Amino acid sequence: MSDIYIAVPEVTKNGNMIFGKNSGREPNEAQAIIRVPAMDQDDEMLECTYIKIPQVKTTYEILLSKPFQMWGAEMGTNEFGLTIGTEAVFSKVKPSKENTGLTGMDMLRIALERCKAADEALELITKLLEEYGQDAFGGYKNKNYYYNNSFIISDSEKAWVLETAGKQWVAQKVTGFRNISTGYTIEEEFDLHSKDLIEFANKNGWTRKGKNFNFREAYSEWFYTRMSKSKIRQKKIAEFGNTHKGSFDVSLGIELLSSHNKKEDKFSPSKANTGSISMMATGKFNPIQTTGSMIVEIRKSNTSTIWLTGTSLPCNSIFKPFFIPGKNIYEGLTQQPGSMADDSFWWQSEKFNRMVLKHYRPARKMYNSEREKIQKDFIFRERELFASGNPDLETLNEFSEKSFTIHKKKILEWKYQLGKQKLNSSSLFYHGYLKKLNKEAYLS
Repeated sequence: MSDIYIAVPEVTKNGNMIFGKNSGREPNEAQAIIRVPAMDQDDEMLECTYIKIPQVKTTYEILLSKPFQMWGAEMGTNEFGLTIGTEAVFSKVKPSKENTGLTGMDMLRIALERCKAADEALELITKLLEEYGQDAFGGYKNKNYYYNNSFIISDSEKAWVLETAGKQWVAQKVTGFRNISTGYTIEEEFDLHSKDLIEFANKNGWTRKGKNFNFREAYSEWFYTRMSKSKIRQKKIAEFGNTHKGSFDVSLGIELLSSHNKKEDKFSPSKANTGSISMMATGKFNPIQTTGSMIVEIRKSNTSTIWLTGTSLPCNSIFKPFFIPGKNIYEGLTQQPGSMADDSFWWQSEKFNRMVLKHYRPARKMYNSEREKIQKDFIFRERELFASGNPDLETLNEFSEKSFTIHKKKILEWKYQLGKQKLNSSSLFYHGYLKKLNKEAYLS
């Protein structure tokens, strides 16, 4: 259950496009940060998650946050500032579950590798959709997790919401602040659409005579959309963004992605549900957790800043700055995670996060003020660098590496401090659920 927002330059504090996304996946599905340099390609075919498609001669540099086992990505950006996020939506168009198509994550990565601007990416993704379809498994352990995809596609000047159902799609140009939350949002007004969108719905009996065509009403599946609490999250994010028109910035973007279904003084992970934006899984009826987060400030005439957690739970993490062009992700700091607990940054952070979830209130009292201060310092330092003009990439990448090192060091310190304390546990049922998750991943 993911959430994505976009704030166009007219409503942001610095006049830059600001994109944000939480990636909701299974709790033990580690999310990797990867950087792929620009390349001249020799292969004729590109091997995606399940199928192959023709390769192009040149691909661009990309930075992705992706489920460790997937070829494609939940979110990413490229050297031109093109930024895309994708999420699940549940449609009346059902997949055949034969894995004969592209995942939404595949389409996202292909577009970032091949396109420079939002219009170009929109055109490519819809062509891929119409040619190959999206009959592709998009989950992890849950083998029934097939879904359709929605996207927010943005460059420094323009953004689109693209919502799909099978090979059908609608697109709406973004004005102001816009967000999507695991449910269709486009209704009667849209700018572009697949050629037989309405005819397909009519043929399947999804429209009513005498009423204007409404994409959401025609194509949305009711049960899973309702279970995801998409309307609750969509409304909360929209209200937050529209309340801060003219002042929206990265700090507010982080606050938004870190928020829960209740105020902090009343929040407990054991009572979290799918209405929370920073999601915490609790069991069968709430099986999804935020496993990675990204915010991008897309600048028109300067280097963009990509803020990534590289961890689960943005409410308990620190967003760190990355830049393009850049170094390959720092050796020893972002070892790619695997299916079981290892020495990667994601899994080492997860050890700490699981300790916090078990002892949430007393644990947060020990370190959260320091965590928040570090985050503010990173944002302040980044603003200072860009206030002085156009910082060189060496300086930016040194800042990025230092920020990552600081967070890694602090996680080890906080984990050690928590380990020395005798803290009250959360509910026995929730404690048992966390113990089960840890056992499955060999997370001690």
